[in-house]
Amino acid sequence: MTSNLSVGTRIDHDRYGEGVIGKVNMVSYDIYFARGGKVEILKSNKDFKVLEQPDSDAPVVNIDVESIQALLVQTLDKFGMLQEVVPLGEKYIGGKLLIQPANPSLAPKEIPIEAFFHKIVMLRDRLRVLEQNINSHPKLSDEEKVDLQQYITRVYGSLTTFNILFKNKEQYFVGAGVEK
Repeated sequence: MTSNLSVGTRIDHDRYGEGVIGKVNMVSYDIYFARGGKVEILKSNKDFKVLEQPDSDAPVVNIDVESIQALLVQTLDKFGMLQEVVPLGEKYIGGKLLIQPANPSLAPKEIPIEAFFHKIVMLRDRLRVLEQNINSHPKLSDEEKVDLQQYITRVYGSLTTFNILFKNKEQYFVGAGVEK
């Protein structure tokens, strides 16, 4: 069943989640996953199920792998399924965040900065997805979209304190009145 799939077939893999076949090789498929990028999987692999196959009557279009990859990246990014690789500032790598209670009888809490930074980046990514969903929502008026967008901008402004953790300034949080 899985040995005769074609380019464009949508699959669901036990480990990588949903993906699309981008290239059919002699004994394997090059599959592009939202959570794993490009993965080569043997045709004999049984760890995935077919979700949707392209219409066999549809005209065959020859597109190179790079074009398919660019299209997938654009689509996955549009729906917030890609997470940008955001480097932590070098001076913080291996560091710890220490939360010291005011009461000296209570123990402080140490958190690896990498774990804390990952949470901050995930928060930023989810705010971006929320922003995209608001802007593309069919039932919200333009005025409602602007009002909700202003709240998100204020949240970004509240998070600017954490910009010291980022290596690159172009990945900083930006609040109202600040040009990026």
